[in-house]
Amino acid sequence: MTGIAAGMAGFAALLALMAVRVPIGVAMLAVGIAGYGLHTGTVPLLAFLKTSTFHQFSTYSLSVIPLFVLMGEFATRAGMSRALFRTAAAFLGHRKGGLAMASIGGCAAFGAICGSSLATAATMAQVALPEMRRHNYSGALSTGSLAAGGTLGILIPPSVILVLYALMAEQSIAKMFVAAMVPGLMAAVGYMIAVAVFVRRNPEDGPAGPRMGWGEKLSALRETWTIIAIFALVVIGMYRGWFTPTEAAAIGAFGTGLLAIAHGGMRLEGLMACLRGTAGTTAMIFLILLGAETFNAFLMQTRTPLLIAQAIGEAGLSPMLVLMAILALYLVLGCVMDSMSMLLLTIPIFYPIVAGLDFGMSQEETLIWFGIIAVVVVEVGLITPPVGMNVFVINGMARDVPMIESFRGVLPFLVSDVIRIGALIGFPAITLGLVRLLG
Repeated sequence: MTGIAAGMAGFAALLALMAVRVPIGVAMLAVGIAGYGLHTGTVPLLAFLKTSTFHQFSTYSLSVIPLFVLMGEFATRAGMSRALFRTAAAFLGHRKGGLAMASIGGCAAFGAICGSSLATAATMAQVALPEMRRHNYSGALSTGSLAAGGTLGILIPPSVILVLYALMAEQSIAKMFVAAMVPGLMAAVGYMIAVAVFVRRNPEDGPAGPRMGWGEKLSALRETWTIIAIFALVVIGMYRGWFTPTEAAAIGAFGTGLLAIAHGGMRLEGLMACLRGTAGTTAMIFLILLGAETFNAFLMQTRTPLLIAQAIGEAGLSPMLVLMAILALYLVLGCVMDSMSMLLLTIPIFYPIVAGLDFGMSQEETLIWFGIIAVVVVEVGLITPPVGMNVFVINGMARDVPMIESFRGVLPFLVSDVIRIGALIGFPAITLGLVRLLG
C-alpha cells in the first residue's frame, strides 16, 4: 500500500470508529498505534510511544491548560454568569430583543473567563433562558441566541483552543489572544445586529422589557468590575511580559477562586468539585493530545501531509483558493466533530501548507491570521445543521422547544458569521492590526 493510500485508510478507520461512538481521543490513539506499527514494526512503535509520550507531557507550556480550565470552573462557581447577564440586561433589556442581546453580551464576557463554548452556552442558558421565556420570547430566538452566543467561548481570550493552536503552530500564545480580540468583538456585535434584524421582522418574538434607572444600572455594573479586572490583568500582563502564560493562568485561577469564595460561597465541597471537574476536563484534553500526536506521527510516516502539500504546490492553485478549500473542509468537519479534536487532528497537516503560501505577509502573521480564521470557522460548525453541538446542548435545556425551531433560530447568526468570515479573509488587518500596534 502506498503512503497516501495508507494515510487515507487511516482516516477511513478513524471515521468508522467515531461513527460507532468511540471517543475521539481513543480512536486517534488506536488508529495511530495500529498504523504506525504496521508501517514501521513493533520495536520502532514502542520506541516512539516511550519517547513521544514523555516529551509531550513534560512540556512546561501545557501547564497553562489545567489552570485556565480551573479558572473557568471557579468562574462558574462564583456566579459570574448571573452577574454578567444582569449587567447586560440592565443596559439592553428595555429594547426589543434586548434580553437576547444581553445573553450574547453575557456569553462574550463569560467566555473571556471560561474559554469553553459548550460550558459558556450551558452556564449562560441556566441564567438567561428562564428570563427570556418569562418575558415571552419565542423558542427560536431564545435558544438560537444562546447557542450562537456560546460559540464566543472558544474565540474570546483566554481560550484553550487558541492555546493549543499556538503550541502546535509554534506561535506566541499572547499574540494569538490579542489577535482574537477584534474578531471576538465583531462576533458579539454581529450577533446583536442579527437579533435586532430578527425582532424587526418578528416583533412578537422578542418583546421589550421595562427600562431600568441609572441607579440600577450602576449597581449591576459594580458587580462585574472584578471580572473585568481579572481579564485585563491576565491578557495585558501576558502580552506586556509581566508574566508567562502559565503564570497569567495561575493568577486568573487564583483571582476567580477568591471570587468564588467571596461571592459564590464556595466551601471545601465546592473546591473539591472544581478540582474534580478540572481533572476530568484536563485528562480528556490530554488524551486527545496524545491520540492526535500518535495519529499524526503515523501520517508523517506515510508522508501523507508532505504528498498533499507537494500536490497542491504542483497544481498551481492560488493561495486564496487553497485557503478556501481548507476552510470548507473545516466547516464540513465542524458539523460532525468537536472543535478541539478537529483542530488537533488537522493543524499538523494544514499549517505547514498555509505557512508555505504567499499572502503578502510574514510567515508568523500568516499563521496567526490563519489560526484565528480556522477557529472562527470551527465556531460556526458548532451551530451549523444538522449536528450543531451548541444547538443540541441548549435545546436539551429547553425541552419545550422543537429542535427544528432552535435551528431556525440560529439562521440569522449563521448569516452574520458568513459576513464576518468574509471580512476576516478579505481584510487581514482586522486580525493583525492590534498585534502590529502592540508589537
